[in-house]
Amino acid sequence: MIRGRGVCYDTGAHPHGTSTRPDFDEAEVRRELEIIAWDLHCTAVRITGGEPERLSVAAEAAAEQGLEVWFSPFLCQTTARQTGDLLLDCAERAERVRAQGAEVVLVAGAELSLFTHGFLPGDDLFARMEQLAQGALAGRPATEPRGALREVPARLDDFFADLLPGLRAAFGGPIGYAATLYERIDWGPFDLVGVDAYRGRTGVDRYPDQLRALRVPGKPLAITEFGCCGYAGAGERGGKGWLIVDREADPQRLHPGYVRDEQEQVRYLRELLAIFDEVGVDSAFWFTFAGYPFPDRSAELGPDQDLDLASYGLVRVLGSGTGRRYPGLPWEPKAAFDALAACYR
Repeated sequence: MIRGRGVCYDTGAHPHGTSTRPDFDEAEVRRELEIIAWDLHCTAVRITGGEPERLSVAAEAAAEQGLEVWFSPFLCQTTARQTGDLLLDCAERAERVRAQGAEVVLVAGAELSLFTHGFLPGDDLFARMEQLAQGALAGRPATEPRGALREVPARLDDFFADLLPGLRAAFGGPIGYAATLYERIDWGPFDLVGVDAYRGRTGVDRYPDQLRALRVPGKPLAITEFGCCGYAGAGERGGKGWLIVDREADPQRLHPGYVRDEQEQVRYLRELLAIFDEVGVDSAFWFTFAGYPFPDRSAELGPDQDLDLASYGLVRVLGSGTGRRYPGLPWEPKAAFDALAACYR
């Protein structure tokens, strides 16, 4: 039985230069976290984002609902030094929440080699993803990206060797990290193993064994992200399912050929939760509660503006207006919302 039954909750990050959540209303945040606790039957929530004050607000609201808080700064386009300084600030903030009696885990960053300068070649996320796709992860002959990929674990180990003493001085609870599957860091200094473990088409058969290989004796295994989008075939694309948006268009729109299928998320959710239970995963976090950057604007602008198809959210963010099931909130639950609630109940 998975102990920490959770979802990821975005407070706003800047992976592409603009905020993933430009509007951050505290009353709305509190209501959503109440829904996560009582309607989705979550026992934990991973609070992510790049603005420390927002993280604090959401973490305190989650703690008030009795949720285990995974305080998870998600920093983008920063240097290693800037990242370290922000993580130290967040450690102090997480400790203040923990001091009030809440169960708190500090997640010391996420997928740093992709989102932070200095671990992989490339000026931004998309450049680094392209390097990986063309070299290290495509099985092609050795190239600079492949060599750089080999160096990532050691570079991250050095980064955390310098950072962790300060984090532990500021924060008295357990500390983890949200790694990619290729960031094979030394988990010895951490209290738990945390991995963003999306399953794609090429890894379906070996996925359970991949997870078993991540286990470290004496340390809980947390799946810090898993999920898929809500269109036909999205489960096979795993963590790349969101790349169906034409980012060069103005306004952005879907590439042609994608059909809404909310049951895709439901099937993926049920299959992976069963695998996690079999493997002995301690905590798991569906990515994500709401994909705020991907609203459904199809009613106003046409079918290629249903950007929700590129969202991993349990709810469909509306282009305008508010929902019916939860009046006043700018979204409607999708099929996966009720499926996750049933699984977690």
